[in-house]
Amino acid sequence: MAIEPTSFLYEHDRDTQVVTITLNRPDRLNALTFEVYDELRRTFYALDREPGVRAIVITGAGRAFCSGGDVEDIIGALFERDPEGLLDFTRMTCDLIRAIRLCRRPVIGALNGTVAGAGAVIATACDIRIAAESARIAYLFTRVGLSGADMGVAWLLPRIVGLAKASELLMTGAFIGADEAHRLGLYNHVVPDGEALAEATAMARKLARGPSYAIEMTKDALNREASMDLLSALENEAQVQAVCMLNPNFRESYEAFVEKREPRFV
Repeated sequence: MAIEPTSFLYEHDRDTQVVTITLNRPDRLNALTFEVYDELRRTFYALDREPGVRAIVITGAGRAFCSGGDVEDIIGALFERDPEGLLDFTRMTCDLIRAIRLCRRPVIGALNGTVAGAGAVIATACDIRIAAESARIAYLFTRVGLSGADMGVAWLLPRIVGLAKASELLMTGAFIGADEAHRLGLYNHVVPDGEALAEATAMARKLARGPSYAIEMTKDALNREASMDLLSALENEAQVQAVCMLNPNFRESYEAFVEKREPRFV
């Protein structure tokens, strides 16, 4: 079944096997609606199985990556929901992060301008973040009276920046600039304004040319070993590596080295 979302832009470059998702409400700083949340999660689940996809880029149109949930389309509507309805919504937002993390394809965030609230969590859930110099990020939840732990960010963020800094960012909801985010390791790379998408696409194409099964297994290990002790992680990696040694890409890498050519990974 074709992936054809209507609430954001979707491009599948079948030559490079890279999919680009573009949040496309620039007049609202790409604020999320119920429909966008739902379509994003369904799209990431589908991309896990979609043939001819080896890497994914997510970005935002205009002056922002994503400013979070739309105040008019979501926040106001939530006051009309009962507790069960509120829980349905928060579980759906968490399910989006689950879909990104469980998608076996590497996900690269191309971040520009405002990266805030749920948009910041989506960025944090990406495997790699390439940010423009303008990309200021904030986890705004406590500033609107909500828990700073939202959509899994209290699990994700300390693993990137450490517990102390994650506590500060999640409790204060303060914005930090691209240079500070890069220093903390939250942004992998910072590039001049206007270049984040091109750099992220180049990274995605590089990964797409690589050994996709090995990259898939690496992402899976990063997800699962976060809750393992050392001995369990060592056993997991022993088993994973033995399986990868049976994959044709391992032999192809060896034969390419012997023949002094670039490998042709499947």
